[in-house]
Order: sequence, then C-alpha cells, then structure tokens
Amino acid sequence: MQWQRGSEVRRGERRGPMSEIRWGIMGTGGIARTFARDLLDDGHTIAAVGSRTRQRAETFADEFGIPTSHGSYDGLVDDDDVDIVYVATPHPEHAGNAELALSAGKHVLVEKPFTLNAAEAERVVTLGAERGLLVLEAMWTRFLPHVGRIREILREGQIGEVRHFTADHMQLLPSDPRHRINALELGGGALLDLGVYPLSFASMLFGTADEMRASARFSATGADAATAVVLGYGGRALAVTHCASDLRGTNTATIVGTDARIEIDPTWYEATSFRVIDVEGVVIEEYKTRITGRGMQFQAREAERLIESGRTASDIMPPAESVSIMRTLDEIRAAIGLVYPQER
Repeated sequence: MQWQRGSEVRRGERRGPMSEIRWGIMGTGGIARTFARDLLDDGHTIAAVGSRTRQRAETFADEFGIPTSHGSYDGLVDDDDVDIVYVATPHPEHAGNAELALSAGKHVLVEKPFTLNAAEAERVVTLGAERGLLVLEAMWTRFLPHVGRIREILREGQIGEVRHFTADHMQLLPSDPRHRINALELGGGALLDLGVYPLSFASMLFGTADEMRASARFSATGADAATAVVLGYGGRALAVTHCASDLRGTNTATIVGTDARIEIDPTWYEATSFRVIDVEGVVIEEYKTRITGRGMQFQAREAERLIESGRTASDIMPPAESVSIMRTLDEIRAAIGLVYPQER
C-alpha cells in the first residue's frame, strides 16, 4: 500500500516575525546572498552585514534592505544590534572569523565545511563552550523537512537496521584555476565543498567510522576534482560517497535497511522527495517537500530556537559532531595526499 504523507507537504512553513534575534551576515558572496534572501522571506531580522570592503557591504545592504553595513568584520561583531553572526567567508577563514565573533560575545552559525581541519574546529567549539554561546554548523541539509522525516522513520524502525548508505554530490563547476573550487589557498577541491554533504549525512546515520578507504582524481591546481570514499562502522554498516567538481552526477542517495530502503530523489541534499520501499518493492510511504526559497531558513529557525531556550548546542547538528566530521575529512585528505598551503 502506498501512503503519501500529505500532512507533511508544507512541514514547518511559517512567515512573519518569529523572534527578536538579530542576524549579522559576515561575507557577501553567493551563499551569503542565498541565506539573506531565505532569511528575509521567512520573516527573520538582518541587522547588519560586514565585508572586507565598505563598498561590498553597502552594495549588499542596499540589495537586501539591511539597515547597517560595516566595512570590516570587526565592525560587524562589535555591533550591539547583532545577536548572532552567520559566517559565510571562504573556507580557510571560517575558524578565525567564528572566533572573532565568539570573542565579541556573538553566537555563530558557521558555513560548511565548519573549518579547514579538525584542530581549528576544536578551537572554535571550545571557545563557544567557554563563552556560553551557540556554535552551529550551517549544514543546512540536516534541517530540511524531508531529512527531519527521514530521522523520524529511522527512529521508528520502519526500515529495520540500517546497513548501507550511498550518495553522490557531483556538480559541473567552473574550470578556471582562479575559481575558489580549484584554488588550494581557498580550501578548494570537491571534498570540502561537495563531499562534506554525503559524509555529514553518513555521520548522522552511523556516527564516526572506524574504517576508511579513499581515492581521488586531481585537477591541474592540485585540488581534488573527484574523491570516492568507503566508510566502515564496526562491521555493521557501510557508507559509500562520491563527489566531483567537474562532472554532473545523479545527485541521489539511498539508505538501505534490513526491512526496507529509502530512495531520495535529486537533488537529495536540497528540499526534495523520497520513497520508502519494502523488500518486496512496494512503496509504503512517499514524501514530497514544497518550501519557499532554497531552504536555508530552517537552520536559522533552529539557531533562534536554541538561543531563545538558552541552549548552546543543537541535537540535530551537535558541535562535537562537527569536530568529528572534520576529523574524518582530515583522514580522507591524508589518505589522498591533499594538503592546504595554510597547513604546511
């Protein structure tokens, strides 16, 4: 019997003012623009934006109707009208920028990858704990409605014991060696930019792996153009992930249990649909997601909920798990021989 979960079609949608939490956006690139658009469409308050130049900050502020712009990150974190800073700067700057905000008494939502490596991640998480401030990784996939439903299905045991996860994240991105995806000095490469999605999802399913195998194909700049990873979990489960920055893949994912499987449609890490299919091939649940915007508002809702309740860690994306994921990424990079200039 097929069951379409119609009651969850518009799960969690809401508009209008929801809290008094005031956001500051650090960085003015593409991801910052997407986040700002989703925030405003969802009724959140953006109090200020900060950039390394006043012109970029003012242009961003004018585009989104943000009342205050700062031509430095110091100015943003020192702004008394800002409660939480969304760190949307290049990968190698995440740790330093998050520490800057935390030291100024601001909560932080830090774009993925959380940092460049696990040592940096540990510093950020430790500082947040010492200051009693929220530290949350902006792994926005975790907070999407369809992923929330998948967690419910797994908790309910609908697919039995989960034994296998497969996912790919492959995009045909610019080949220009100066583009951030290809620039080692910017933390470039498919692994940290794209591969972090399926690896984070595997961590959500199984925890930290105790076995790992990885292989990579490199671009002319020395950044990984593609990386394949196999993770083992004590002989009870396997995860297989693929990422590439120069290929267009299926961008699907499958979670296989002893009683059924979950097939997540393209693009699996964005708001999408999935089916639960039993061992006889019968669809027992179909879930369809319809949301406003790209879906980055859900992580903002979680951040505001935590701040308002006085909590400094999310159960959905715990800071300790962000550190663990960065440690896994470190191990994968060591296996494929990928070192960033900042680490030499």
